Amino acid sequence: MLQSSDQLTIFMPGHLQSDYGKMGFGVLRYTQNKVVAVIDPDHAGGSLAAITGIDHPAPIVNDIDESIEKGANVLVIGISPSGGRIPNDWLPTIEYAIAKGLCIVNGLHDLLLPKYKNSLKASQWIWDVRVPRTTPAVASAKAMELNNRRILFIGTDMAAGKMTAGLELYHWLRERNQSVGFVATGQIGITVTGQGIPLDAFKVDLACGAVEEAVLQQRDKEILLIEGQGSLLHPGSTATLPLMRGSCPTHMILCHRAEKTHLKAPDHIRIPSLNKFIGLNEELATVIGTYPKAKVIAITLNTSQLSEVEAKKFIKTTEEATGIPTFDLVRFGTDALGEQVEKIMH
Repeated sequence: MLQSSDQLTIFMPGHLQSDYGKMGFGVLRYTQNKVVAVIDPDHAGGSLAAITGIDHPAPIVNDIDESIEKGANVLVIGISPSGGRIPNDWLPTIEYAIAKGLCIVNGLHDLLLPKYKNSLKASQWIWDVRVPRTTPAVASAKAMELNNRRILFIGTDMAAGKMTAGLELYHWLRERNQSVGFVATGQIGITVTGQGIPLDAFKVDLACGAVEEAVLQQRDKEILLIEGQGSLLHPGSTATLPLMRGSCPTHMILCHRAEKTHLKAPDHIRIPSLNKFIGLNEELATVIGTYPKAKVIAITLNTSQLSEVEAKKFIKTTEEATGIPTFDLVRFGTDALGEQVEKIMH
């Protein structure tokens, strides 16, 4: 696991302008560790801010050796592709990094420690983030007994901004000295916070229990933000239900990519009316009043593909259509949403 003194280089060749680069983007935005370089030969020497929109001073370099010259001692695999597999043509670079003494953070399903354990020096480690650390009990709705506020982030699709919205709000509330916790449920959140559960690595029967255990571990927090995964709409996702049952949310925040009318993949599935989709999530969360009545209290949008004028218009239109406060936290800041969340704490 990362220590505060570790200095990172993020390996993401060909993905600085790709949705699959969200691991690297998340680490750049939220890690407490120093990122000394990003590896992408296609953009070496370029500006991260100009290419990605992330205002970070790390240089873009060609290779491992340049990263080591900048002070890196940890290589972070910076992609999160569909299926969570490591590209075969990346393995020689990973092997070279290990030979040069770098530690590895791997958030993908393909495990590296079993493969390279015997190649590590005494001071080296490989952190396969998606390996569960515990075997949880079967869930039993213990979170219902808690007196805190539990906000679950849900989405209309994969990569709809659930982790980003959760971490933006988490950091905003922490800066205001609020009693807030963050339950990381995916590779990026776990990497940048140092704790959490790799939800998609648990067997289905244990997934609810894993969420419940993580929520109960932070029961002392007045407000608990639960990172969302997947979507009820997506045919390849089963994550929303264990998140709902394990956390017994009291509130939800819907995340949506503003320009999308269909899922990214498979793209023949149309995104329904947000009002109806919100209603579906609320009904499923409460199950006819059995569980807490969790209302969607906000919508966060990713408007990065729209102009600023278009973005503001889309936010206003969404707010008018749903009657729910709507924001783009990355583009326009977190203050308004943060202040709204503070109100539900009292």
